[in-house]
Amino acid sequence: MTAKLIVKKLSKLFNDEKGEGLQRLKRGETKEQIFRETGVVVGVNDVSFEVQEGEIFVIMGLSGSGKSTLVRMLNGLIPPTSGEIWIDKDDVASCGMARLREVRRKKITMVFQHFALFPHKTVGENVAYGLKMKGAGKQERREAAIEALSKVGLQDHADSLPSELSGGMQQRVGLARGLATDPQILLMDEPFGALDPLIRREMQEELIVLQKELKKTIIFITHDLNEALLLGDRIAIMKDGSFVQVGTAQDIVSQPADDYVRAFVADIDRSRVYTASDIALEAHKISPKATVADALKVMLINDVDTIHVVKDGAAAGYITRQDANDAPPGTLVSKLMKPEPPSVSGDAYLNELYGPAQSGVPVAVTDEEGKLVGVVTQESIFEHLVGDEDPEASENAANDEEQQEEGRPQ
Repeated sequence: MTAKLIVKKLSKLFNDEKGEGLQRLKRGETKEQIFRETGVVVGVNDVSFEVQEGEIFVIMGLSGSGKSTLVRMLNGLIPPTSGEIWIDKDDVASCGMARLREVRRKKITMVFQHFALFPHKTVGENVAYGLKMKGAGKQERREAAIEALSKVGLQDHADSLPSELSGGMQQRVGLARGLATDPQILLMDEPFGALDPLIRREMQEELIVLQKELKKTIIFITHDLNEALLLGDRIAIMKDGSFVQVGTAQDIVSQPADDYVRAFVADIDRSRVYTASDIALEAHKISPKATVADALKVMLINDVDTIHVVKDGAAAGYITRQDANDAPPGTLVSKLMKPEPPSVSGDAYLNELYGPAQSGVPVAVTDEEGKLVGVVTQESIFEHLVGDEDPEASENAANDEEQQEEGRPQ
């Protein structure tokens, strides 16, 4: 994959005109110590990361962690104190204002939490506003606006005013406005934070569907870990202006970097984090043309009680040890197998496996072509739902964080 955004040693300090705060930061002093002794607020502290083209990179943290400051530096709304921000061959941190405007026009746009729609303009005019700033003609703007609105299911509301739409619909307009200019990078700062929980979930699912089609590079800011785990290809957890851990949802839930992260993930619904592919075991297979004796041999070698019967790569059925023991050794597997084994796609979450797994038969995991790539057992589902976090460590980390909140600059 190709890195679309590269951030190197990025820091932002507020009220540090003399540079004393930055020097203290480089000496290893804490955010709280610097604020207490100098009044300088450390917004972002020495952050480095890369975002791959077509990736949803989620940055999450509590209030005051620095995530919003970070995302505003990525498109030049806030100048960094030090560091580099590379979008392709342009360093947004150091380029001139003319070049920065060009990067914004052609490569990057932002979707805000509070819609920021012009109340006196129609929905279509709001969506087309960025194109107007680019100098596009009226007809081109209209066509692009309708196309963008169709992506979020609002093409019939192009001539409505924002006040005539619900909050969820207005957020869809904000998303459509971001898409209308066809940006390479979307910055989304808590875009669904003001929505009711049900509408918020709908917007999250809609973004997932859109991303499969558009494959944009997205930097998504949130304070909600469940939202981060649902949306992010990778997730960065921030604390006190720094990244504590960067990884996939599975990495963060199964291998938290420290007690702070462990406290975050302690109450996470693991059934919505892990997929069938994540926990799949090797599938033991046999041809329908094989005999029962062949099947028993496979079961014995692999110490399993069930194997799948595979035809053209797909699971056509399964055979159990008990059935095989009860049949003459020369019986063809095709005559004995049970058809239509329980199966799921590899991207199915664990909560979607509860029903198929109730049969007690290992659930067949299939790829996009329907071919058998692994199996999931009841035991493997249970193991991943239970996890191995230390509850005492999680509680201690949470208590420490609460005690520190009072002294933390926001």
